[in-house]
Amino acid sequence: MMNLKKGTQVKVLSGKDKGKTGEILEINRRLGKIKIKAIGMIKRHVKPTKENKGGIISKESFIDQSNVKSIDEKKEKKEKKVGKK
Repeated sequence: MMNLKKGTQVKVLSGKDKGKTGEILEINRRLGKIKIKAIGMIKRHVKPTKENKGGIISKESFIDQSNVKSIDEKKEKKEKKVGKK
């Protein structure tokens, strides 16, 4: 169904990070969403715990797989759009 794997380079086609490229960190196949390094950053307020200092942290959020295109390192010109069939 999808030809995406963890560590694959992708280019964002739509949204606030349009045109940026990054590496896939995590894939949620059930929802059809992916997490890309340094793309789709959100702020989270975290309470302090014994292990954690707390405060406002930035982390990646999931974006839909149909909004990205896989980039082949060998052939930069040939890019595949990824989506459901």
